[in-house]
Amino acid sequence: MKSLILPVLKKKGPGRLHQAAAARRGSYDSAGVGGHASGMVTSDQMSNLVSNLHLLEQVGMSEMNHIFAQSQKLNSEAIIDFVKALCKVSLEELRSMSDPRVFSLTKIVEISHCNMSRIRLVWSTIWNVLSDFFVTIGCSDNLSISIFAIDSLRQLAMKFLDREELANYNFQKEFMKPFIIVMRKSKSVEIRELIIRCVSQLVFSRVKSVKSGWRSMFMVFTTASYDEHKNIVLLAFEILERIIKDYFPYITETENATFTDCINCLIAFTNSRFSKDFSSQAISFLLFCATRLAEGDFGKNMVASANNVPSSPLIEKKEKTNTARFADKDDHLLLWFPLLAGLSELTFDMRAEIRKSALQALFDTLENYGHIFSLPLWDRVFDFVLFPLFDYVRHAIEPSGENMQTEDFEDNSGDSDQDGWLYETCKLALELVVDLFVRFYDMVNPLMRKMLMLLTSFIKRPHQSLAGIGITAFTRLISKAGSLFTEEKWLEAVLSLKEAVVATVPDFSLISSDTLLADVVKETTQFSLGSSTEGSGRSTIEELEGKKARALYFALTDVRCRVAVQLLLIQAVTEIVNMFRDTLSAKNTIVLFEALHGVALHAHKINGDSELRSRLIDLGPMTQMQDPPLLRLENESYHICLSLLQNVVDNPSGFGETEASGLLVDLCAEILHVYVDIAKIGSPASSAGKQVRPLWQIPTGSSKRRELAARAPVVVATLHVICEMGTNSFNKSLVQFFPLLSGLISCEHGSNEVQDVLCDMLASKVGPVLLQASSNLQ
Repeated sequence: MKSLILPVLKKKGPGRLHQAAAARRGSYDSAGVGGHASGMVTSDQMSNLVSNLHLLEQVGMSEMNHIFAQSQKLNSEAIIDFVKALCKVSLEELRSMSDPRVFSLTKIVEISHCNMSRIRLVWSTIWNVLSDFFVTIGCSDNLSISIFAIDSLRQLAMKFLDREELANYNFQKEFMKPFIIVMRKSKSVEIRELIIRCVSQLVFSRVKSVKSGWRSMFMVFTTASYDEHKNIVLLAFEILERIIKDYFPYITETENATFTDCINCLIAFTNSRFSKDFSSQAISFLLFCATRLAEGDFGKNMVASANNVPSSPLIEKKEKTNTARFADKDDHLLLWFPLLAGLSELTFDMRAEIRKSALQALFDTLENYGHIFSLPLWDRVFDFVLFPLFDYVRHAIEPSGENMQTEDFEDNSGDSDQDGWLYETCKLALELVVDLFVRFYDMVNPLMRKMLMLLTSFIKRPHQSLAGIGITAFTRLISKAGSLFTEEKWLEAVLSLKEAVVATVPDFSLISSDTLLADVVKETTQFSLGSSTEGSGRSTIEELEGKKARALYFALTDVRCRVAVQLLLIQAVTEIVNMFRDTLSAKNTIVLFEALHGVALHAHKINGDSELRSRLIDLGPMTQMQDPPLLRLENESYHICLSLLQNVVDNPSGFGETEASGLLVDLCAEILHVYVDIAKIGSPASSAGKQVRPLWQIPTGSSKRRELAARAPVVVATLHVICEMGTNSFNKSLVQFFPLLSGLISCEHGSNEVQDVLCDMLASKVGPVLLQASSNLQ
């Protein structure tokens, strides 16, 4: 086995070997420092050192220098112990604030140079010791010592970067770590500035050699972005600007995490407290990065090895082919994603200017370069870049009880911050997402279900403004992309509309029953248990009344919101049907009919609940509802249902026509039946053997006259539909219609229009049937 004793000590003679070894270890014996124990120099070790000083005095300066120069001949364990001991000696030398010595520090730099060629595992262990040492002295209160330490670290880094980085190793990143730690911990502005300049020198002089070291460098700049001194921030940003402009390919040719660190660094500068200019410029550089990625400037090494394409991806003849190929590579996805996610994150910035700039930059990037994205990348973009833009809004007002409803009310009444988000950012962002989906529909159409889920999630929110935004965006999507839809996509769209309609049905159960008030009474009673005084009793009663009023108010607010949303949905369906009357199949039209017919039936049920209507009337202006409460919703639902079925019957395509014709007859009968029943309510009952005088007049200004007048347009539309029925269809349905038509003749109306249309229909449809029957009898 090779001797651990340096040649210079062999000259002293064999009799002094043991003493020399003891002197060499001295206070830093490997048993105590080498890895099993640590701490300050013990008294025994110091005594041993003093007793051997006469031996050390015999070692000349040249021989001592030779010891350090030949340290690479020590074996792995010995060199580690040697470095640990030397670091402790150096710390002792530097401890003095008035007269620090740097001899050992210079020797540490020297032996670091000499031992860099050791195997990576050993060198990594050595550097772990040296790293802690440089951090300690780099944070020293003595500025001169700190400067010397950082400059020494720079010299070592320059030499270390000359060595090629092994694959799957991150030695450069570990080597640069002291810069990061000192940058974060040092209280000295001079030291932090020096670190930035040292790192910049490393980049500009060794850029071709930097691999994993990029991550540490970007972390230094990121730390600088949060510095409290403007000069530090400005210096770091200027250097970062030059790196991105001049050395972008070197950043992307290493591991993907390096580019992520670059993006995070730019995002950190957008949060600068000193000037919005930093933020705006950082966003501009994010756009610059997007442009370079789109050009295919990925770095020669990565492209050649990972994609097996020519070394330069910018060769003109290969540009389009390579760009398309990149779009299908995981590396490409992992490079684009952090950039887009970073811009998405910036849209939540508290500063309106930055929010707007980030939003514009995000969608400009997607619109300009989305054509080179693959479907998997688009999938991730929608899930983790675009949809999170709306997470705050969609979940900020979850209806989970009174407290959340209270927040909803407060938001509606004047939360300027949320209103700013809703109307300045959310609405615009949703429109941009829809336009983006339409622009790249050929690629992203498999993601349509996700898109529809996003829009319906807005419609389902118990917030009229949010629901309105969602409905507008839904209509925008259908109007722009409907001509591109297949039958399957149309089915997805109408099923989503049906889902939204069902989810927003007004719920009067809390108002019509005593459940809500009973819960309030129970809660208040439990809260006031133990209070038996007269004063507390009055307080409890007042509190109960207050809670009842609030609970009732929020229940009514929710109902009004849902009614408004359903009216908007009916309007949206009407617009969609008018635009694509010739495109919608019978199957999809019937899906819409079923959804809206359910709305009409529910509204009619509520309007026919006399007890509920009485309760709402008793509540007075608090309800902000007319009587009947859902009359408009019922009428408009029936109107659109008639239009949907009439469209299928008028444009026969074979499939579904018969079903639609039968549904149309039943719907007409249903509407007439509702009207006749309401018109006859309150009429004197017939009694056996007595002639009953028809109730021909309704008191002017009565609620019934107003209700019948409001229902008249639906009845008129129904009679027109019956008039337009084919002869065979009408004849088959006459048995069902005739009693209802007779009822229309015998009842009073709130509008003469019903009687006029009824006369025309009897003359044009019923008359010929009677004449035909009469001629057959003759």
